[in-house]
This record gives sequence, structure tokens and C-alpha cells, in this order.
Amino acid sequence: FGPNCLSFSYLIEGLGRAGRVCDSVEIFDNIKQKGCVPDANVYNAMICNFMLARDFDESVRYYRRMIDEECEPDLETYSKLVSGLIKGRKVADALEIYEEMLSRGIVPTTGLVTSFLKPLCSYGPPHTAMVIYQKARKAGCKISESAYKLLLKRLSGFGKCGMLLNVWDEMQECGYLSDVEVYEYIVDGLCNIGHLENAVLVMEEAMRKGFCPNRLVYSRISNKLMDSNKTELAYKLFRKIKEARVKENARRFWRRNGWHF
Repeated sequence: FGPNCLSFSYLIEGLGRAGRVCDSVEIFDNIKQKGCVPDANVYNAMICNFMLARDFDESVRYYRRMIDEECEPDLETYSKLVSGLIKGRKVADALEIYEEMLSRGIVPTTGLVTSFLKPLCSYGPPHTAMVIYQKARKAGCKISESAYKLLLKRLSGFGKCGMLLNVWDEMQECGYLSDVEVYEYIVDGLCNIGHLENAVLVMEEAMRKGFCPNRLVYSRISNKLMDSNKTELAYKLFRKIKEARVKENARRFWRRNGWHF
């Protein structure tokens, strides 16, 4: 039996992982002489090799060559390309390839969108992460709860309150319940742009649902209220937080002793 495309793809990827990218290129260039026309698996292996070598331009070149040779890219092709470009901080190139993927009718999986957003939400402004999210949602992809939390945290940190509240609404429309972490992001975001009364309302909603925001978040909003001469509001919030902490401590005590309610 002669080797097929799948065999060549394993060989090429193995050489790449061993740091022998030049050897993998030689194998690729001689595939047709072996009576095998490169398919998506083979091109994906080459793309992966150059991503590992951080030669992003060459990865994209093999993708373009793939299309020129009328070999249809698949979800794995775009997964390797977009993920690699994002990790390499080639954000504009990543967005271009991502849009090409969607234009070909290839919808990313829930996990793939989350994997795109995770590094994007660790550096730079949230613009690209929002584009990835909005286009995936428009294409009918289900967004994970962890992806929503990544976006909320990033938007909160940059004070993008309008987008923050919109994403929060969309998260709830998808059936995800807000936990203490989500409420903390919303309160932080509102504090960042000086919407203190709204931040207090969100804090009170969290406490009504049995959540007690952490001391750092409370300290921040309390200090901002005091700096803005909203002493009465700060005192009322203090009383409510104090009561919420008593209830939270009681719940923890009973849970440690085997009671759950």
C-alpha cells in the first residue's frame, strides 16, 4: 500500500513538531510525485508547522495556496490559522481570516469562539474580541458562559459601559444566570465611568439574590461614593453589605456542617 494524504499529514506534522520544518516542506513539495494530491489535512499540517515556528506569513501563504489549488479549507484550517494569528498578536490578519471563514459558511464551535476570545481578552482593547463575538453570534454560534465572562471582565476594565450592559443583557437572554463574579464586573465597569448610583443598584440586586461582592469591589465603590460626597448612600450601602456578609457567613457555616439551603 502507498501512503495517502492522511499518512503524509501525520508525517509532515510530526516533522514540524520535531523542529524539522524544512524537511516537512520537502515532503510537501514531492507529494504529487508520489501520486497524491494534497488535501485539507496536508495543508493544515503545513499551516500548523509554520504557526509553531511563528512564521505567520508563511502559514497564510499556504492557506492562500490551498485556495488557489481549489482545495476547500475546513474548520480545522481556520481554527489553526485564527488561533495562531491571535496568539502571535497579528490581530488584523486574524480578523480577515475569521471573516473569510464565516463568508464560506463555516460556523465556529462554541469552544472555538471561547478559545479565540481568551487570548484577545488578555491584551489590548476589547474591540477585536467584540467583533469575534458579534459575528459568531450573528452566524448562529452559541456563546459559552465563560466567553461572556471574559468579555464582561475586559469591557469592565476599559470602562466600555454601554457594550458591557449590552453583553450582560445578551448573556441573560441566552439563559445564563449572573453569579457574584458577573455582578462584580458590572459594578466595577459602572464605577469606572462614574455611574455610582447605578453601581449601587446593581450591588443591591446582587445582594437580594444572595451574593455578597468581595471586599475590594465594595471598598472601591464606597470610596468613590465618599469622594463624591454621597455619604448617605455610602452609609446605606454599608448597612446592606454588613447584613449580606452576616448571611453569607451563616450560609458557609451551615454548609461546612452538612446543611445546604
